[in-house]
Amino acid sequence: MSGFLYDTIRHMDHNDHVNLLRPADLQQGGSWADLGAGSGAFTFALRELIGASAVLHAVDKDRNDLNRLKKDYEVRFGNTENLKIVVGDFSRPLAAPLPPLDGIVMANSLHYFKDRVKILEHVRSLLNPNGILLVVEYNVDTGNLWVPYPFSFETFKKLAIQAGFGKPRLLAKHPSSFLREFYSASTQNQT
Repeated sequence: MSGFLYDTIRHMDHNDHVNLLRPADLQQGGSWADLGAGSGAFTFALRELIGASAVLHAVDKDRNDLNRLKKDYEVRFGNTENLKIVVGDFSRPLAAPLPPLDGIVMANSLHYFKDRVKILEHVRSLLNPNGILLVVEYNVDTGNLWVPYPFSFETFKKLAIQAGFGKPRLLAKHPSSFLREFYSASTQNQT
């Protein structure tokens, strides 16, 4: 079981997920993606913050997780009209390209890639000018077998600038029984 999944199941709940994103003070609506959505913990948090009129693209390689996300989304929100399920690897061009996005959330999905600047440059290309990137990550720079390339907020500030984003802003922190703590941060596309 991955560390993030362990924390999500054992120690974090929906309110914790929402509270990690809430300080971004997001506007209602728009077109957003959750890259590495898994079974939807942050998709649901994002939906709560940006409202029913927003279109959410849940992107993940695991079809089973996305199927569970879709079922749970329908139970929680009544329908899946504004939820788009995308099976694929977000680090590469998708078979069906995403529309230009107003925002993206990446919750513990970037730490699987060694060349995070390259992935962030690709992610930035998916955003509208001034589009928002929200990152949730373990606040450490040393990984392990399950979390190979985590990055502290201080490191994220450097990575984001190198990838063409604006200066990141620390949003919140949450304790973790695995790798100390999580942080959330936001940055904007500077295109």
